[in-house]
Amino acid sequence: MSMTDPVADMLARIRNANIVRRHQVDIPGSRLKRAIANILREEGFVENVQWMEEGVRRTLRITLKYGPERQRVITGLRRISRPGLRVYAAKSEVPRVLGGLGIAILSTSHGVMTDRRARRDGVGGEVLCYIW
Repeated sequence: MSMTDPVADMLARIRNANIVRRHQVDIPGSRLKRAIANILREEGFVENVQWMEEGVRRTLRITLKYGPERQRVITGLRRISRPGLRVYAAKSEVPRVLGGLGIAILSTSHGVMTDRRARRDGVGGEVLCYIW
């Protein structure tokens, strides 16, 4: 059985692990998922990202981050562009998430990046997801 939307699967696994307050979540790896996970680490939504290769099998291990009293750092994840309806944003129309409190992750011709960096670099692209 093939997976039609691996990014949505990644976000669902992170959301489910976050709801039950798991410390780590393992996700089948790809370069796009690794780029998204690294953005989450750089923006402070997750604690650590490990890339593991065992033969031909690649796994992405994400260590989730919680506050001092186990409050969730990630309060919401939303997949925007999906296989049935691709969503693109021009450089002048890059979205803001919760007035700048969250981030939008875009796939651009310059790589996968946050909405702030896309605005700074003056590029648009496919809006993958919102995270707040």
